[in-house]
Amino acid sequence: MQKIEHVGIAVKSLADSIPLFEKLLDRSCYKVERVESEGVNTAFFALGGNKLELLESTDPSGIIARYVERFGEGLHHIALAVDDIEAEMKRLSAAGFHLLQDKPVRGADNKMVCFLHPKSSNGVLIELCMERVDERVDGSIIHTS
Repeated sequence: MQKIEHVGIAVKSLADSIPLFEKLLDRSCYKVERVESEGVNTAFFALGGNKLELLESTDPSGIIARYVERFGEGLHHIALAVDDIEAEMKRLSAAGFHLLQDKPVRGADNKMVCFLHPKSSNGVLIELCMERVDERVDGSIIHTS
């Protein structure tokens, strides 16, 4: 584990929440992105070497919508940056943590991600994040942005 990559905050509406957080943090949101695989729209704020991610459901019955309905808006997850997500997934699985994905999936902000079930981490939803890399046709690795 390298560092806390970001803290995820579930919100009802990015349209309402982005201006609130811009005023709170005294800085602009640097990216808004839709993540189809997770059924969310996200907005990111940079804070030093860390980030805040706002998450809005794209589906009224989606995971974030259900979370907000049950718990209200607020802290949703903590994301940890890793060098090798597949190796971390194997290590954590062997150590008894319950992974919500069998393999990493494409997430927001150019990341490959995997979540740990909160029941195996003291009630905290943990997201593992690794900067996405792509392979060129010639076999060389490039970091995408």
